[in-house]
Amino acid sequence: MESLSQIPFRKLEFLPREIDVERRADGVIVLRSKFALDPYERHLPAFLRRWARDTPDEIWLAQRRGPQREWLEVSYGQARQMVDSVTQALLDLKVPDSRPVMILSANSIEHALMAMAAMQARLPAAPVSAAYSLMSQDHGTLKYVFELLQPAVVLVQNARQYERALRALDLRGVTLVHVDDPVPGLPSIAWSSLVATTAGAAVEASVALIEPQTVGKFLLTSGSTGTPKAVINTQQMMCANVTMGQQSRPRQPGDPRPRVLDWMPWNHTMGGNASFNGLLADGGTLYIDEGRPTPEMFGESLRNLRELSPTYYANVPAGFSMLTAALEKDEVLARGFFKDLQILGYGGATLPDDLYVRMQRLAVKYTGTRIVFFTGWGATETAPTATATYWATERVGLIGLPFPGIELKMVPNGAKYELRLRGVTVMPGYFKRPDLTAAAFDEEGFYKIGDAGVFVDPDDPTQGLIFGGRVVEDFKLNTGTFVHVGSLRVAAVAAASPVLQDAVVTGHDRAWVGLLAWPSLVGCRQLIGDAAASLEQAIADDRVRARIVEGLAAHNAAFPGSSMRIRAVLLMAEPPSIDGRELTDKGYINQRVTIERRAALVERLYADPVATDVIRID
Repeated sequence: MESLSQIPFRKLEFLPREIDVERRADGVIVLRSKFALDPYERHLPAFLRRWARDTPDEIWLAQRRGPQREWLEVSYGQARQMVDSVTQALLDLKVPDSRPVMILSANSIEHALMAMAAMQARLPAAPVSAAYSLMSQDHGTLKYVFELLQPAVVLVQNARQYERALRALDLRGVTLVHVDDPVPGLPSIAWSSLVATTAGAAVEASVALIEPQTVGKFLLTSGSTGTPKAVINTQQMMCANVTMGQQSRPRQPGDPRPRVLDWMPWNHTMGGNASFNGLLADGGTLYIDEGRPTPEMFGESLRNLRELSPTYYANVPAGFSMLTAALEKDEVLARGFFKDLQILGYGGATLPDDLYVRMQRLAVKYTGTRIVFFTGWGATETAPTATATYWATERVGLIGLPFPGIELKMVPNGAKYELRLRGVTVMPGYFKRPDLTAAAFDEEGFYKIGDAGVFVDPDDPTQGLIFGGRVVEDFKLNTGTFVHVGSLRVAAVAAASPVLQDAVVTGHDRAWVGLLAWPSLVGCRQLIGDAAASLEQAIADDRVRARIVEGLAAHNAAFPGSSMRIRAVLLMAEPPSIDGRELTDKGYINQRVTIERRAALVERLYADPVATDVIRID
């Protein structure tokens, strides 16, 4: 790390870190950028229409299709024509009361075009996680969401694939649109007929009526109970957030056109707003990645990266773990990956230091410079990014500083601060839930996001903030000692790298802290040198168990206090349950629900005598 720190970063322009710090007598701190937010666009469709006018032949969207899996490309000009046609078709339906268009589809070209058409018709787009349809056994969450939103139109990519989910819904009075494979006996309209509609003057008239406060999307989120809430995303929220990102890292005249390969789902605010909207505003090209950061699916991402040279690449830490291993082995892949790369991004969890160092070594080898790792923080309720690391930071784990136009309120909470947000990108509320809306804001109108943070340096706020976990996750040992779950979970997973994927922290009203942990199959296979090892084999392998003991023993030596010291680990083969609401829409583990659902495993972890599958650290 020391030798790397002497090598400069690839030069990028960033907004200066000039922060106003308001310190109140009760210990509350409010941070604001000293820069005013730049003017922003009225609505998202304006970006598509701008690029269709200025660069009609540039590719906007690309996705592999057909038996040969070749790239199907859609230019900005083509997209504008299709979106206008679908807009006309939606207007012809004369949907009452701005009922939404629900999209039951993974990321796809048609998904993107329908979302833009819905907004042009002033109907909220409501993308729904494919997991609610394809991974659920009872479709309980999907039925709840359907009843909450009461959509007028439902788009489904492949009707046969979603048949069980569709038959679980009461589709009377709903227009069902299919892209592929209609289901016999289930009335639906072909997507091809929508794009064949002749657009008339009504389209321009509808677009002219879009206001900043017009609802652009309903995005679903899960609270501590896992019950979905529909977050109202206005055009103003989304457009202002785009401008915040552009203002924090000003684009330069000589920059290459943005080119991104991305898999993050558009039903989630990071994929659907931060990535999708940001790239559209920049007039870039989005290659839809059907790979995923899993052992079974990451090969598709690598195949795509062998053909593409991204200017920006973002992933979760598990994805970077697999990518780093591949880049270290394949010089051709690495040269193509770094050829045009300007910046890297991570999210979902803190990037382990060892991955950061390995990626920087590769960057230096193939570019001669380090590459800035960017990350941000926010929520579905904030459209989403409220703070970001808009500088060449030397460390990972930060959440940065507030964007222009954002006020960050820090309320003392033990050794940390509870974080709250106010600004133009904060939601007006939850759809049909005034009770939850009222509870989400404090007396000054700050949104209570539920996260905690601390300063890197309390004497120099411009060094930024460190994420401190979820406030509601923290608990006390039976000694009265507080355990800060968020920071401990991150530290523990990083300490046992690369063999742990995620974990929940146990110990509420007990004498010591333990972990229920999910192994990283990729990391375990790397460690034991067996690319075909099953998860059960990895869990039982002595080398995996020894790596966990080694890593967490070193962690315990560095943090000997009872609030940070981990005494035992139990590895789990069963993945987080969607139906059991262990996994939130963001892909985060719901700590409280998981511990309640797996209470028997918690008891096993603390049993005396020690169970044979429990890994004792001390």
